[in-house]
Amino acid sequence: MITTTEIGTVRRLVRRWRDDGFSIAFVATMGNLHEGHLSLVGTARTQADKVIASIFVNPLQFGEGEDFEAYPRTPETDSAALEAAGCDLLFAPGVDEMYPDGPSATRLSVGALGDLLCGAHRLGHFDGMATVVAKLLNIVQPDTAVFGKKDYQQLVVIRRFVKDLDIPVKIVGVPTVREADGLALSSRNRYLDRGERGIAPLLNRVLRETAAALQNGNSDYHALCRDAMDRLRQAGFMPDYVEIRNAADLAEPAAETSKLVILAAARLGRARLIDNVEVDLAKS
Repeated sequence: MITTTEIGTVRRLVRRWRDDGFSIAFVATMGNLHEGHLSLVGTARTQADKVIASIFVNPLQFGEGEDFEAYPRTPETDSAALEAAGCDLLFAPGVDEMYPDGPSATRLSVGALGDLLCGAHRLGHFDGMATVVAKLLNIVQPDTAVFGKKDYQQLVVIRRFVKDLDIPVKIVGVPTVREADGLALSSRNRYLDRGERGIAPLLNRVLRETAAALQNGNSDYHALCRDAMDRLRQAGFMPDYVEIRNAADLAEPAAETSKLVILAAARLGRARLIDNVEVDLAKS
């Protein structure tokens, strides 16, 4: 595996691979990799001849009081894991390489889609995320980019701005990788103490039980979300939201909407956990 911190090196290698007729898949990460990230690399390997991964902790998507400085950075173990997973090129730039003139004066605005759900609790997060993903896609210019479904809103935002801006890349979403008890893998799970770790799987369980209620014909979305929030609070979570939305665009579902997603974000101790469950009522 080749490793570089320089945009110019990435572009030269991509140009060489293109000249040789290779297709390219891309995986963007912030490092501190776990099996969920590596599953993205595995999917990328099935999509293209060459796989490029990036590790960049993007300051634009951290709000006031969030953990940018404390965000775990494990470059050596990350590099070894990526190489073992079959990554061909690791792009690991510093902030000065990505933003050489200081914080980017030009930023993407993803509008209302970035202001709901997690966006309502992390102001500016999705604009910052979209800005850096657009930069990375411009640097790498892949045929395919692979993202996890754990951050479902992020995936929807990326698909939307790629479509809106006519960026020639196929976006592939990969199912969430979980612990045996259902907890979605996340770098922030390390903030959970032993007691909290025992409680944390309830988030996914509540979402799956809400999905079962939908599939059994319960269409009172407001009541289902309220009950889910109450269960989480009783268990010790501080939920930001539980919402049932249109799976395609996160809009409020219409009566005829069959493909739904139940999304939640909740704090448990120091950790802010997110999860989601997709529901296809047509298969009920």
